[in-house]
Amino acid sequence: METQTATTAKDNAVVNALSTVLADTYALLGQTHVAHWNVEGKSFFSLHNAFEEQYNDLFTASDEIAERIRALDSLAPGGLATLAKMSDIEELAIEPMPANDYVAHLVESHEIVTSHLKKLRDVSEEKGDMETQDMAIARIQVHEKTLWMLKSFIKNL
Repeated sequence: METQTATTAKDNAVVNALSTVLADTYALLGQTHVAHWNVEGKSFFSLHNAFEEQYNDLFTASDEIAERIRALDSLAPGGLATLAKMSDIEELAIEPMPANDYVAHLVESHEIVTSHLKKLRDVSEEKGDMETQDMAIARIQVHEKTLWMLKSFIKNL
């Protein structure tokens, strides 16, 4: 008996969209971790704890997204350099900055992920992949809630 494994990713619109979302999620995970480590000021404790909760959720989500790619019989992209090239999320400068700047950067980053998730939702529907569409919708809800919280923090500052 011979064992066979997938060796090449399918040229599939759903897999491509999932791969973009995976790269964005991993990039946002990294940026949220940087904010968690480096945030300072009077809101340190609340932001430090909020960022930790967010990056833990993003870590779990990245695994679920990668596993969905595998369930579609494709290989999940990986490696920091590969994922960074695939993502539209910019890296924060490693320099002292106000807490509001970390939050504003994460707002922009969550908006990018949400935009790509909506494209994934739509292409999944178009291709009849309701399982992927369901996952995209659930992630959109998480990011929209996080956006509401982050925007509420910086509102009127």
